[in-house]
Parts: sequence; C-alpha cells; structure tokens
Amino acid sequence: MILDSLDRAATYYGLGNRIAMALRYLQENDCTKLAAGRIPIDGDNVYALVQDYTSKKREDGVWEAHRRHIDVQFVAAGVEEMGYAPLASLTERTPYDEKKDFALFNGPGNFVTVPAGHFTIFFPQDGHIPGLASEGQQSPVRKVVVKVAL
Repeated sequence: MILDSLDRAATYYGLGNRIAMALRYLQENDCTKLAAGRIPIDGDNVYALVQDYTSKKREDGVWEAHRRHIDVQFVAAGVEEMGYAPLASLTERTPYDEKKDFALFNGPGNFVTVPAGHFTIFFPQDGHIPGLASEGQQSPVRKVVVKVAL
C-alpha cells in the first residue's frame, strides 16, 4: 500500500507504465469536474471509475482485495478513512469472483485518513476498506479509482 499526495505522484512512475499512466491521468485532469462513471484511459488496461458518495461508518466497511487489478484511489474532494491489512492476515469471507475481480475478507487492520488531493495504491496482496467516514463523521466524497490491469 502507498499513500501520498498527488503532487508527489511522479515519485511512483517507476512502478510501471500503467501506474504512471494512471497517476498522470489524475494529475492532468480536474477530477472534481469529471462525469461520474467509467472513463477509459487505455481500454481495459487502465480505466477510471468516478464516484460520488457519502462515507460510511467503519462497522459498515468490508475488507476487499483484487487479483487482476491494482487500485489507484484518489480523493478529489472531501476526506475519507481507508483500511489496510496484508491479505495474508485476513480470513476469506466471500470467495474470489473472477468476473468482478474481488474477494471479501474479515480481520483486523490499520486505518489512515486520506484527505482531498491524496491517493493510495493497493496491490493484490493488500486488503483494503475504502470509503470510510473520517473520525466517525460521515460526509460527501468525490473519488476517482483508476483500475490498472496487471
């Protein structure tokens, strides 16, 4: 898992061309003005999911992980908390769904606050819970999740 501000995104370009493409997309676009929904960047290899929602209570969150994609999650407006746990430390709750590319898990983990202008990168070995209320205060969030195919 990586957490950093978008103005430092170039630090991570070396993680691969597709991750660099995802980060450049976030840097070059005003994500507060993008239409909600799916935006192709490089076909199914790299695409953005623009989301508007109200953050949820921590007890309503569920650990998830993906096998075929890396998640680059950018908070464009608002603030949220995200959970992180090494996948090996979690217990499978819902088996992996090949079509939807996710499995759900139970277990403990760590939580970080992600304010507007910051991003996280979750790799397949990273269990994560996105969309949580920061300091227990539910609030509106605009987030862009860029899915990067492995």
